[in-house]
Amino acid sequence: MSVKYITCNNLNNIKHGFFTRNGGHSSGVYDSMNCGPGSNDDAQNVRKNRKAAMQALGYADETNLYTLCQIHSDKVIHIDSVPEKRYEADALVTSTPGVALGILTADCTPILFADSNNGVIGAAHAGWKGAIGGVIENTINQMEELGAKRTNIKVAIGPTISQSSYEVGPEFYDNFLKEDSNNSMFFIPSVKAGHFMFNLPLYVAYRLEKAGIESIEDSALDTCSMRESFFSYRRNCLEGIKDYGRNLSVIVL
Repeated sequence: MSVKYITCNNLNNIKHGFFTRNGGHSSGVYDSMNCGPGSNDDAQNVRKNRKAAMQALGYADETNLYTLCQIHSDKVIHIDSVPEKRYEADALVTSTPGVALGILTADCTPILFADSNNGVIGAAHAGWKGAIGGVIENTINQMEELGAKRTNIKVAIGPTISQSSYEVGPEFYDNFLKEDSNNSMFFIPSVKAGHFMFNLPLYVAYRLEKAGIESIEDSALDTCSMRESFFSYRRNCLEGIKDYGRNLSVIVL
């Protein structure tokens, strides 16, 4: 099976892709396009998968691809070349052509940002902690420091765990309402008493809109239920599987 990736129409003038789990070299739990060096997959297979992804985007290899050691934070890194070390952060920005910003997810939201008029791009990993903590707003602010204009920034939301798959407990719900009472709109009752179903991609879109982003496109794909297409941390946890592959999302000027 060949490497497959999804694009969004509002970023059609910027090279980007949300990669599926198909077309790679890994096997077992990581079958087959696992691009996460933080997994327990064979490192050579991960490297081959990352190379295959970049080749699908038209590059010779993966040397221009940079991904972070993601920590569910609000931290953003500006890079103008590919660093030798993996920084601990959850978002990247650049104005350098040819530097590919990569985000790794397995239910959290990958977000790709682009101001093509001013030549600035960004990529963010937004789980609930990062989203409520400000990683989205910090990414936009860092892009503006590189010359982007907020009204020009277009954003694509990649495959994410959907509300129908994301059950949370009462403490989770209470924390969100403490942050903003309007956050109740992102929850519906679960069949389990006292629990709720949380809409992470809608919450991400809400934060983007509040930050002044006018062009937002959601891929509307559920990582947890779409077993054949995406890796999912929650799905593996529910099935007692100890590790999981990582889905790769990329944007490059």
